[in-house]
Amino acid sequence: MNAFRTPPGLPRRLPLSALCAAACLAAAPLHAAEAPAAPPAGSTENLVRLMVEKAVITPEQGDALIAQSRIEAQAARIAADAAKAPAPAGDAPPKDGVVRVQHVPETVKQQLREEIRRDVMDQARAENWAQPQAVPEWTKRFRFTGDVRLRHESRLYPSGNDTSGAFPNFNEINHGAPYDASSSNPNFAPQRNVNEDRDRMRLRVRLASDIDLGEDFTAGVRVATGHNDSPVSANQTLGLNGGFTKYAIWLDRGFIRYTSPKSADLGATLSFGRFDNPFFSSQMVWDEDVGFDGVCARLDYKLTESVRPFATAGFFPIFNSNLNFASNQPVKTPSEDKFLYAAQVGSKFNLAKDFDLKAAAAFYMFDNVEGRLSDPYVPLSEDDAGSTDETRPAFAQNGNSYMALRNILPDASNGFGTTNQFQYYGLGTPFRIGTLTARADYGGFDPFHLSLTGEVVKNFGFDRDRLRSLAVNNRENGAFKGGDMGYDLQLNIGAPALEKRWDWIVGLGYRYVESDAVMDAFANSDLGNGGTNLKGYTLSGSLALSHSVFVQARWFSAESIAGPTFRADTLFLDITARF
Repeated sequence: MNAFRTPPGLPRRLPLSALCAAACLAAAPLHAAEAPAAPPAGSTENLVRLMVEKAVITPEQGDALIAQSRIEAQAARIAADAAKAPAPAGDAPPKDGVVRVQHVPETVKQQLREEIRRDVMDQARAENWAQPQAVPEWTKRFRFTGDVRLRHESRLYPSGNDTSGAFPNFNEINHGAPYDASSSNPNFAPQRNVNEDRDRMRLRVRLASDIDLGEDFTAGVRVATGHNDSPVSANQTLGLNGGFTKYAIWLDRGFIRYTSPKSADLGATLSFGRFDNPFFSSQMVWDEDVGFDGVCARLDYKLTESVRPFATAGFFPIFNSNLNFASNQPVKTPSEDKFLYAAQVGSKFNLAKDFDLKAAAAFYMFDNVEGRLSDPYVPLSEDDAGSTDETRPAFAQNGNSYMALRNILPDASNGFGTTNQFQYYGLGTPFRIGTLTARADYGGFDPFHLSLTGEVVKNFGFDRDRLRSLAVNNRENGAFKGGDMGYDLQLNIGAPALEKRWDWIVGLGYRYVESDAVMDAFANSDLGNGGTNLKGYTLSGSLALSHSVFVQARWFSAESIAGPTFRADTLFLDITARF
């Protein structure tokens, strides 16, 4: 018996009766000269012909659909004829292996129709000709998000701040030429503004894409504005360079991530690259804009219906030595690479229907971030590097205690220590930070939601004896007054999140963070103009104008804890659109 072939463009997996009918019709393609007369208007074949004429589908695909339609019609006629035929007086034995079907039940006919329909639709979806306007499948792997924020910012300084030159800007010193700290130098070191009010407009734009790589892998990229490479801000000050000049875009995130298949009990995530803060914390330790570089793993486990513990650990490089340091010397100095090793354990608790609690303990070990005195030497100029110049921080805000890095020998060339004391400055103490963080959420006052977050921090690496002899700031009447403790409280009332028009949230916060409780480089950049050695409160209010647009007002008021008098008030007025 000769094998039947399915008409071009049709699925190969068809019932035997469909194959038989297809064999009879395969020789009559839609576009051939000997095609049969057109069926009645409004029929399936007329619809297919119209789709071919309009170039919605190709002629070959039209042939396949017509053939499939004829198969269904032929199968229906065979079944109907068999049902009408009279039953023979007796069963005759089959001849030549042919089996005659005397009756096709309605259920079998329906099954035949459904199978043909499924096969055609499967092929249409696979070849994307059922929806010729559909976008390619690969584009569905990309998910784009972003936000645009415009801010009016006022920085206000009440009277009474110390204006005697007591607030050196160590970040500016360490990123420029070293400062001549000799007593004969009539010039002040670069100073922070503590007395003149300032206003400015600031813009933040961020665009991100998450890419589904398949098999539980994803990748992510985000770019953002920013007038410099600060880790704690993506704001661009409008008019900073004058003349409507263009602004820079920075790579803000870039990572590869593996997420274990969804499970009711166990979850695991591995992240590689530059990603969001993976730790549960307040902004006292980590500003919301800080991105973490390195490798991180997270596990969470459903212990009971109401208890889900989690653990996070990571390794993060925070400074890598210049390959050619010192560039003006033939013999190079040893590497001063700096790292963060961090781990956190905690749990989520569902204590009642509307009451959730999350608590965790973390330890952050900053390796090699403290400054060290250089080998003794006499700098021939301000560009003559000391052996420990690279121990100075790559970025700093305000508040940490600093020490001079260069061990300059007095001789005739520097007036025996009275001139040419070219200095850089490094952190005066190690940082081994422990934190306890908790957040309680209560939703029983629907539609109002209460959230209280608290955090306590201590720097176990704090070396007060070292700072008493080396610190150049955070002193009162010559005595060192810095500290190693801090705490932060934040209460929010309103909607859990701004998701629809007229959702609102109001907040009240208080923070007390001593000079060396945390690294000022990564702490919140808003209260007291950012950093540590500050105490003060925050008031905030947010209102959604739509699902995607909201406005926010925040007021910060802070003053210094140790050292010279410093007070600062800050007002932010924001409008943000997210997509």
